[in-house]
Amino acid sequence: MSSLTLGSLVHDFFLDYLGPQKGLQQSSIRSYRDTLRLFLPFAASAAHRPISRLQLEDLNLERVLAFLRHMEQDRHNSIPTRNQRLAALRTFFEYLGRRSPEALRLCQQVAAVPIKRTPLPDTRFIARDQVDGLFERLPTIGRFALRDRALLLFLYNTGARVQEVVNLRVGHLMLERPPYVRLLGKGGKWRQLPLWQDTAEQLAVLLGRRASDPDAAVFVSASGRPLTRFGIYKRVRHLTADVETTSSAGHSRRVSPHVWRHSAAVRLLESGAEPNLIRGWLGHVSLNTTHRYAEITMRMKAEAMALCAPTRSSKATPWNDDPSLLNWLTSL
Repeated sequence: MSSLTLGSLVHDFFLDYLGPQKGLQQSSIRSYRDTLRLFLPFAASAAHRPISRLQLEDLNLERVLAFLRHMEQDRHNSIPTRNQRLAALRTFFEYLGRRSPEALRLCQQVAAVPIKRTPLPDTRFIARDQVDGLFERLPTIGRFALRDRALLLFLYNTGARVQEVVNLRVGHLMLERPPYVRLLGKGGKWRQLPLWQDTAEQLAVLLGRRASDPDAAVFVSASGRPLTRFGIYKRVRHLTADVETTSSAGHSRRVSPHVWRHSAAVRLLESGAEPNLIRGWLGHVSLNTTHRYAEITMRMKAEAMALCAPTRSSKATPWNDDPSLLNWLTSL
C-alpha cells in the first residue's frame, strides 16, 4: 500500500491526531484505544500471523465486517456497543486514507458500512420537586457536606458532563457578580455558562484559600487530589440513593451524574428556553440531540393539552350567526 507501517500509523493516530488535531479528551481516546485493542488482534488472527507482523494490507473491508459480527455473535455486545466500535474504526480508516492515498477506497468502503438502528436510550431525569426535597435532606454537617452540596448544585446548575467537572479548575470560575464558569467540553471546545448566586456562594466557601491557585481542582478528595470520574459517580450515587428518577419509559434506576445533566436540560426546557440555547448550554454538536428532551417531560405536555382543551362554560357562536362579523364583512 505504501512505505507507511501499521505501527507508525497507530502511533501517530493516538499521539498526533486524536488529541492535538481532533482535540479529544483522554476518556474518548481510551475508547478508540479499546476498539483497536480488540480489532488488531482479531485481524492478526484472521491473517494467521502475529500482531507484530500485521500489515496494512491485512486491514480490509472483509475483516471489518467480520469483526463487527464477532462483536455481536461471539462477544454478545449490544447494538450501541457495535455502533461505537464501528464509529471508532471509521475514524481510524479515515486517518489511514489521509496518510496513504492508496487506502482511500478502503476508507470509503468502511465509511459506507451502515450503523444499525436502535431505539434511543431511555432518558432519565429528576423532577423539580424531587430536586428541592433532595437539597433539603442533604447533610449540612460533616467533612464532605459542603463539597457534596456544591457538587450537586453545580451539576444541576450547569448540566456539565462528568469529565468537564473533573477538568474544572479554580481559574475557570468567576464568582463575582455576575458569576459564571468556563467549561472545557468535547473536542476541546470551551463554553461559558452563568451560575446561580447560590452556586457561586457555595463554591466560594468551598474553595476558601484554594481560590488563590487558578490551577487547583475545584472538587477534591480527602487526600486533596482531584476527584476522578469514578469518585464523582460514587458520591452522586451515595447522595441520591433514595431518589427515584422519571423517564419516558417509566423505569427507575440509580442516579448518575449524567441524570443531573438531563435534569438541567429539562429544567431549561420547562422554563421556556429555546432548543438552540439548550444546545449551546449543554455543548451538543447536533440539535437533534437536544430535541430528545422535548419528548420526556409530561409536565409540558399536560400544560400544552390544557391550552388546547375546549371549555364547557362557553359555546362558540357560528360565524354566520354573528351580526358584528356579518356587518364587518359587508363593509369590505
